[in-house]
Amino acid sequence: MRLHRNLCFAVIDGLTLIFNEGNYADKVIQQLLKRDKRWGSRDRAFVAETTYDIVRWKRLYAEIAEVKEPFDRDNLWRMFAVWATLKGIKLPDWKYFEGTPTRKIKGRFDELSKTRKFRESIPDWIDIIGLEELGEATWTKEIAMQNEQADVILRVNTLKTTKEKLQNILFDLNIETEFIKGYPSALKLTERANVFVTDAFKQGFFEVQDASSQLVADFLDVKPGMKVVDTCAGAGGKTLHIAALMQNKGQVIAMDIYESKLKKLKIRAKRNGVHNFDLRVIDSTKPIKKLHGKADRVLIDAPCSGLGVLRRNPDAKWKLQPEFIDKIRVTQQEVLQQYSKMVKPGGKLVYATCSVLPSENQNQVHKFLTSESGKEFTFVKDKKVLAHESGFDGFYMALLEKSTK
Repeated sequence: MRLHRNLCFAVIDGLTLIFNEGNYADKVIQQLLKRDKRWGSRDRAFVAETTYDIVRWKRLYAEIAEVKEPFDRDNLWRMFAVWATLKGIKLPDWKYFEGTPTRKIKGRFDELSKTRKFRESIPDWIDIIGLEELGEATWTKEIAMQNEQADVILRVNTLKTTKEKLQNILFDLNIETEFIKGYPSALKLTERANVFVTDAFKQGFFEVQDASSQLVADFLDVKPGMKVVDTCAGAGGKTLHIAALMQNKGQVIAMDIYESKLKKLKIRAKRNGVHNFDLRVIDSTKPIKKLHGKADRVLIDAPCSGLGVLRRNPDAKWKLQPEFIDKIRVTQQEVLQQYSKMVKPGGKLVYATCSVLPSENQNQVHKFLTSESGKEFTFVKDKKVLAHESGFDGFYMALLEKSTK
């Protein structure tokens, strides 16, 4: 591979925004890819993947390069040199790479790779909490998988097409996909491609949604004609899946504390041909109280640490702080206590997170069930999805049923 100056400059500019100004990696990369209209798909792939790679391995590369935050541009070029050397890429004769100790880099990599927190490039505190909650063997395998690049998974919109038809449409566009056993609405891309520019996407035939995330709506056991509440809907990936499973019959109420996210859901719903939904901003306790005891199904896709989806959000491990985990556990329990009141007698509730930590998952469910509010509910089943076992995102979901009394 030959390095091109303008592409490398784009990567360094992106890393400056992510590391030094706290910008989100996905947003930065979206901006970078619009930088030069002459760039082809390989150029854009280089910028995106290299930026993500250096973000993912920040601690390891910084340690090898012997640089500390905040990183100036020289520091970032040194980290870039580490990345290129470990990838086997010959460094060009540029001033930024003068005196790069390639042999020392490889030696330092071998030495540091013996220690998990460097090998997997994670903060000490994340390594400690993972070890405490999952144990040595499971945590070692799980955090290693969280550094692998995630597959692109599509969820077929059954309101508009079938899995087989969509597969054929994409095949004609030279985008090959395969079915995934046990995931009825999923298609996995065999090679990465920009599916968002296809007419199939613009016509609402599919959404991009990880296979583990797709399990949640199925777990909720919805039927056409029900009243279903998605309490932490966000931009609505699971809301749209629920609506499709209900065949656009009944009512899906999508709620969130952020109106901006619900506005995005409205646009996505139109593209998907979903019309059995209402949007409600949680700006006080009133929207919740109005639905007390009225929902057949309630989904609580709770805010969480996101430690099950680091493959997709590698910058999250640098933004997360230990105190956030403590706060989010409090929030998770408050949300369970309050939102569970919307379930009607005989109705069902699913509590879900994209975390792999038991303290955010089964421990929260147990705490809820032994509380005053939770005494009306019985535990039906749960599912713990670990990335190193499934090949997809780490997730948790628990199904609870409210008594008819």
